[in-house]
Amino acid sequence: MGSTTGRLFVVTTWGESHGPALGCVVEGCPPGVALDLDAMQHQLARRRPGQNKLTTQRKERDQVRVLSGVFEGRTTGTPIALMIDNGDADSSAYAPFAHLYRPSHADYTYDQRYGFRDWRGGGRSSARETAARVAAGAVARQVLGAVELVAWVQQVGGDEAEVDPSTVTAEQVDASLVRCPDPAASARFEEAIRAARADGDTLGGVVRAVARGVPAGLGDPVFDKLEADLAKAMLSLPAAKGFESGLGFRALSLRGSEHNDLFEPDGAGGVRTRTNRSGGIQGGISNGMPVELSVAFKPVATLFREQDTVDRAGRAATIKARGRHDPCVLPRAVPVVEAAMALVLVDHLLRFRALRG
Repeated sequence: MGSTTGRLFVVTTWGESHGPALGCVVEGCPPGVALDLDAMQHQLARRRPGQNKLTTQRKERDQVRVLSGVFEGRTTGTPIALMIDNGDADSSAYAPFAHLYRPSHADYTYDQRYGFRDWRGGGRSSARETAARVAAGAVARQVLGAVELVAWVQQVGGDEAEVDPSTVTAEQVDASLVRCPDPAASARFEEAIRAARADGDTLGGVVRAVARGVPAGLGDPVFDKLEADLAKAMLSLPAAKGFESGLGFRALSLRGSEHNDLFEPDGAGGVRTRTNRSGGIQGGISNGMPVELSVAFKPVATLFREQDTVDRAGRAATIKARGRHDPCVLPRAVPVVEAAMALVLVDHLLRFRALRG
């Protein structure tokens, strides 16, 4: 049900934040793909907790285990099962609040949905689940081949970086502690995150991403437009509250004559657009230009300050969080956004191949 995504490249994630393990099952991966486990582990290392002093200090190795679907280093075409052990969960920090609803968390809504919930670190609603998506996304990236995906932190709070989507590299992104390739903005972002943490507070912002080398023709009309599926994938991420394709809301300040992407010969017998304000998607179908998007993430809901709330019986109460939490999700969200993008693109690539041969 709600834990499965994709039509031909189908991914189901499973597991909870404080359970013994979490993981995913990937179905529909073509056979014979050489699966680079080191590349998968690299992506998981970019997402894992405890990687620096700006992130949660929960220590997880996030070592992935391949349980099925791979033989002699290649995919077999059968379901690929991936598992990641939880090694540093501390449920005791959440026990005092098992009967309280944490503000802006999923506690109340999960109780209304299921009538029962796992309060240990948020259970299934925890961002810990995204480790499984990154693992699945690493498989998708290897099927995509030459498609290059790069995401970065574009904005923290009201402060925005200056980054050129046409030239930014993964190496530039990962050289920054906050994964912002603009050195001046990176320093400001780091200072802002440290200040918020010192105040027991949190920050939100924007992750921007580009996929270069996406072929023209990906996407289906009406309900399964490429940007519609990308929007769903991004808004399914924990703390995500906004999505833009191309210029997004910035296009509202332009006239049509300023926003239109004019076609021109690409010099090799093909077609390209002179600008890319559409973000590589027109009519819900990729046009061969880089696919560009932005995802807005709210400030982390867990504050180390006393806040008003209610308990499960509806009585007024107060709560002050304990545990280990990120003051800002953005640096660790970068590989998650890339993974979510890869899952959508590979699913539509397989649909395109099925349609066109």
